[in-house]
Amino acid sequence: MAILKHIAPTSAFKVGLIVYGLLGLIAGVFCGAVALAGVQFAPHAHMPRAWGLFALILCPMIWGTIGGVINAISALIYNVAVGWIGGLEFDLS
Repeated sequence: MAILKHIAPTSAFKVGLIVYGLLGLIAGVFCGAVALAGVQFAPHAHMPRAWGLFALILCPMIWGTIGGVINAISALIYNVAVGWIGGLEFDLS
């Protein structure tokens, strides 16, 4: 039985940045496809079609940053809780 007693917030931030950035890329593909498909039906149809591609850039950046910050805050909260009640027990094999 191993006990996890500390999570480095910087490490949690990096993991959250990558994981949520990849999820944001997937969401950006869907958002961009919807934007490109529906532009001619929208009231702002005079906008260039390429604007839908900005979702491919913005979604991973925004989701990655927010996910990294949330993971770092969660690691800090976990570290405080571990000081009060002990660590998380788990088996490694």
